[in-house]
Amino acid sequence: MSHPALERVARCSRYGRRLMTAQPNLAETAAGQLGQAFGRAAMQAFLAEPACTDEAALHQRVRQLRQRVWLIVTARDLAGQADLAEVMATYSTLAEVCIAAALNFHHAELAARHGEPRDENGSPQRMVVVGMGKLGGGELNVSSDIDLIYLYPEEGETAADDPSASIRPLSNHEFFIRLGRKLAAALGENTADGYVFRVDLRLRPWGESGPFAMGYAMLEDYLVAQGRPWERYAWIKARPLTGTRHGELMQIVRPFVFRKYLDFGAFAAIRDLHVQIRREVARREMAHNVKLGPGGIREIEFTAQVFQLIRGGQIAALQQQPTLVVLDALVKTGLMTADAQQELAAAYDFLRRLEHRIQYLDDAQTQLLPDDAESQAMLAEAMGFVDYAALLTALDRHRNKVTRHFEQVFAAPQTDQNSHPLTAVCCGTADADATQALLENAGYDDPPRVLATLDALRQHGARLPESTQLRLNALLPPALEVIGGQTDPAVTLERFAALIQSVSRRATYLALLAEYPAALRQLVRLLAASPWAAQMITRQPQLLDELIAPQHLMSTPDWTQLAAQLHEELDAHPGDTEAQMDALRRFKQVQTLHLLAQDVAGRLTLEALSDHLSYLADTLLNETLARCWAGLKTRHRDTPRFAIVGYGKLGGKELGYASDLDLVFLYDDADERAQEIYARLAQRINTWLGTLTSTGMLYETDLRLRPDGASGLLVSSTEAFRDYQLHHAWVWEHQALTRARFVCGDAAIGASFEALRREVLSAPRDAAKLREDVLSMREKMRAGHVNDTDLFDLKHDRGGIVDVEFCVQYLVLRHCAGHPELADNVGNIALLQRAGTAGLLPSDLAQAAADAYRELRRQQHVIKLSGAEYARVPPQALESVRNAVNALWTQVMDTAA
Repeated sequence: MSHPALERVARCSRYGRRLMTAQPNLAETAAGQLGQAFGRAAMQAFLAEPACTDEAALHQRVRQLRQRVWLIVTARDLAGQADLAEVMATYSTLAEVCIAAALNFHHAELAARHGEPRDENGSPQRMVVVGMGKLGGGELNVSSDIDLIYLYPEEGETAADDPSASIRPLSNHEFFIRLGRKLAAALGENTADGYVFRVDLRLRPWGESGPFAMGYAMLEDYLVAQGRPWERYAWIKARPLTGTRHGELMQIVRPFVFRKYLDFGAFAAIRDLHVQIRREVARREMAHNVKLGPGGIREIEFTAQVFQLIRGGQIAALQQQPTLVVLDALVKTGLMTADAQQELAAAYDFLRRLEHRIQYLDDAQTQLLPDDAESQAMLAEAMGFVDYAALLTALDRHRNKVTRHFEQVFAAPQTDQNSHPLTAVCCGTADADATQALLENAGYDDPPRVLATLDALRQHGARLPESTQLRLNALLPPALEVIGGQTDPAVTLERFAALIQSVSRRATYLALLAEYPAALRQLVRLLAASPWAAQMITRQPQLLDELIAPQHLMSTPDWTQLAAQLHEELDAHPGDTEAQMDALRRFKQVQTLHLLAQDVAGRLTLEALSDHLSYLADTLLNETLARCWAGLKTRHRDTPRFAIVGYGKLGGKELGYASDLDLVFLYDDADERAQEIYARLAQRINTWLGTLTSTGMLYETDLRLRPDGASGLLVSSTEAFRDYQLHHAWVWEHQALTRARFVCGDAAIGASFEALRREVLSAPRDAAKLREDVLSMREKMRAGHVNDTDLFDLKHDRGGIVDVEFCVQYLVLRHCAGHPELADNVGNIALLQRAGTAGLLPSDLAQAAADAYRELRRQQHVIKLSGAEYARVPPQALESVRNAVNALWTQVMDTAA
C-alpha cells in the first residue's frame, strides 16, 4: 500500500483502511489502475470473465466489482484526480452495469423454466428498470440507495421458443415480479462480500402496498387518476435503464410531470414537502445534515426542480435529469441569473464532495457531520482544510447562499387577507358611507361603478367551489388596493374582473395572484396600460406564469438564445403540426408579454421595442419556413431555394404589437416543378401564420406588395422579380422598396434581392416625373383615409407620419444615384440625418424633422396601446411637431424640381 493516493485513503477512511488490510491483493491491483477513471467497459469486462455459472457466483462478482470501484474512485477523488462529475458518473455506471448483468442472468434462468414473456404479437419482452432519484440523474453518491421502479410494456404470458419444450408458463406480471425480487436480492442482500446497492422500491405506484412490477397501461391509469404532487417531483428524474420501448414510457410520464400550462400548484406542493422535511430534520435534530438541513443539497435540487415542474411543459430544455444541467438551462432560458447559478453550482459541488467524504469514513449511508474529534479531523483533511473549524466556515458560507436563493424562489406566501381594510368592501359587509369612504381613500372616484364590478364578481364567485371562493376572497382586497393606485382604476378593475371570471375555474391562477404580490402588481400594471394586453392575457391566461419571476420578465431578450430555445421546443413535436403551431404562438405571446412589461415600465425606447418585435417576427418566420418545408410532401430538395422578404413595418423594423406582416416570397430554382412547389410552400406558410387556433393567431399577413399585387403569382422567381422591378413596377412599388429587407430563407437569394434593391433605388430618374408620381400616390392615400373630426390624425393628416415617410422615399429615389448611402435600410430618422449630412436638406431642418417623426411615432404608440382605434389628438397638442414636418414637406416636395 505504498501508493500515495492509497495512503491518503487509509488516513481519511476507516472503511478503506479495513478493506485494504483485509484484501492486500485488491490494494495492489487498485494501485495499478489509479491513472484513469473506472469506465463502463472495464466494469463489464470484470463481470464477464470468467462467466458466472450460478447465482452465488454472480452475487460474489458484483460485490467484488463494487469494492474495486469504491477503492479506485475514492483514491482518485481524495487525490484530486477525479472531479465530482467523474465520481457521480462512475457510481451511476456501476449501478447500471450491475443491474444489467443481474437482470440478464436472472431473466435467462427464469425464461429457461417458464418461457419468454411475450406481448400480444408474440414478441419477447424485457423488463424496463427505471432509475429514479440520483440514479435517474446520473448523480449517485458513494453509499447511495438506488430507487428503482420495475415496468414492462404489455400484459401477456410466457411461452417457449420451441413449442415442444416443457415449461410452466406464467403471466408476464408474475414473471417480472419474480425477476424484480431476484434483481433486488442480487444487488441489496448483505453477504460475506457485503452488498452492491441497497434497493428501494417504495417510489412505485401505491408505494409498499403496490405490485412489485406493472405494465405501462397500469402505470398510466395510476398517474392519470391517482398520481400525487410529490410523485411528479420524483418522476422528474426517471430514466429507463434497461429494456426497450422507452419512448412509449416517456409519453406516459412526460404529461404527468410536465404540464402544458402554468402549474403554480407545484410551488405549494414543493413548499409543503420542504416544510415536512424541515420539520423532520428539526425533530431529529438534524441541522448538521448536509443533504436535508438548511442550505443543504435538497434545497438546491428543489430550487432547480420547481422551475422544471412549473415551466418544463413549455420549455423542453428543462426536461432533463441532472441538477447541474438544469441549473445551466435555467440561465440559458433566462429564468435564473448567472450569479445565482454559479453560487448554487459551487455549493452543490462543495456539499456533494463533503457528503462523499462523510460516507468514505465508514462506507455508511449518512449525510450527518460527525461529532467525534477523530472523524472531524479526517473529514477536514479529506476536504483539504487545515482544521474542522475552517471546514465549517466554508460550509456555512455555501449553505447561507443556498438558503438565500431557496427563499427567494419559495418566498413566504401572502394568504391571510382577513385583516385587510378593503375586505369589508369586497365582501359587501360595510355600510354605504364606509364603503364610499374606503373606496375613495383607495383611489376610486366612481364608487358606484366599482361596486357594480365587485357585485358581478361576487355573483360569479357564488357559482364556484368553496375552496375557489376562499382563494378569490383572499385575492380581491389586495387587488382592489393595487388597482386603486392606477391612472384609471375603475377601467382597470373591469379588465381585472373580466380576467378573473375567465380563469376562476382554474383555481391555481387565483392562488398565484393571491400568494405572490409582485405578480399581482405586475399584472395590474399591464391591465392598466393596455386593453390590448388585457385581452391577450384574458384569452391566454397561461401567460400569468411569466409574472412570477420579475428578473426574468425584465431581462433584455437574447434573440440567438431564444431562437435556439424555440428550435428545440419545435423539435420536441416532430411532424405534429398542431403542437408546433401552438408552440410558435405561445413563444410569440410570451416574448410579447415580456416586451410589453418592459415597455410599460419605461425600460425600452420605441426604436428598441420595434427592433425587438422585428427580431421576434424574424425568428418566428424563420422557424415557420423551416417547419412548413419539412412538412411538405412534394418537396424536391432538402433545403428550399426560397426566401421571405419583409416590406413595410417589418422591412423597416418599425413593428408594433399588433402589426401585420407585408411579405413577398421569392425563389431561385430551375426545377420544372419549382413554381408549383414553392407556391404550395408559400400558401402553407401563410396558413400557419394566419390560422386562428386555441392559442390565437401568429400574424395577419398582407401579400399585396408582390409583383402585380393581388392578381399576381403568390411566389416569384428572382428572375421574374428582377424583370418586374426594372421594367414594370410603379413608382409607389419602388417607394416600398426603400424599406424592404431579406428576412429569412436562402441567403444567396437574400443577397441578390439586396443587390437588386440597391440597383433599383440608384436608377436615374426624371425629377419632375418622380415628384408628380409621389404626390399623386400621396393624394390617393389621403383620399383613402378621410378624417372628418377636428382632431389631428398622427399618421395620415398633413404634418403626420406618412408625410415624413413620403419625403424620405422621394429623397432616396431622387438622390440615391449620387448618394449610395441613402440605399441603406436604416430607418427614416437615420436617412433624414444622412440627407442633412449630404446637403440634400438643411441639417437643422433634417434634425427637426427626425425629432418630429420620433415624437409622432411615440405618441402613436402610446395612444394605440391605450386602446384607441385611431391615433388622433387635438391639433394644438403637437403644433411644433406638425410645423417641423410641414417645413420638411415644403423643402422636399414643394421645391422639388
